[in-house]
Amino acid sequence: MIKKIIAIVGMSGAGKSEVADFFIQKGFSYIRLGQIALNELKRLKMPPGEKSERKIREGLRKKHGMAAFAIINMPKIKKSEGNIVIDGLYSWEEYLYFKEKLPGIIVLAVYASPGTRYTRLENRAGNHGADKVMKYRSFSNQEAAARDKAELENLHKGGPIAMADFTIVNEGTKKELYENLNNVWRKINAK
Repeated sequence: MIKKIIAIVGMSGAGKSEVADFFIQKGFSYIRLGQIALNELKRLKMPPGEKSERKIREGLRKKHGMAAFAIINMPKIKKSEGNIVIDGLYSWEEYLYFKEKLPGIIVLAVYASPGTRYTRLENRAGNHGADKVMKYRSFSNQEAAARDKAELENLHKGGPIAMADFTIVNEGTKKELYENLNNVWRKINAK
C-alpha cells in the first residue's frame, strides 16, 4: 500500500482540526505544522494570543523563509510511518515545497464563511482530538479578521486553497462534515 499524505489548508476556524480528527480516526499519524510556533511561545513564556503568535511565526519565516513550517517539519514527516495528515498548510511557498518534496501529497481545503469561522473562533474550546493543544486559542472577531488579512496578504494563503486537490465546505453539522469527508476519502482511496 502506498503511503498517503494529506495536507489540510483553510482559514482559521474553517475546521482544519475537525478534518484532521477524521483522518486520525482512520489511523493517520498527525502532524500540526504550527505546533512549532506554539512550542516556541511556551518556551519563551510569552502570553498566548494573536499578537505574540504572529511575532513567533514571522520570526521563524524571517529565519527560514516563507516555507519555514514545511521545512522545519519535513524530518518529522519523512520519519513518520504509514499515512500522515498534516494540519495547517499556510503559505503558497509551503504548498510548492510540499509538492516538490512529497510527490503524491494530497491537499485538502476546508472552507467556511468568515461569519461562521469568526463565531467558531470566539467560542473555540479546543476539546477535540487534534485541537487539544489549542484550548486557549480563541480569537475575537477583530483578531480573526486581522489574522485573515495577514494570512491572505503576507502568506498568500489563497493559492493553496485555490489549488487544493479537494475542497470541503464546512458550514453545517459535524455529521454533514464527516459525510463529505467520507466521500473525499473514497475518492482518495480510488486513486
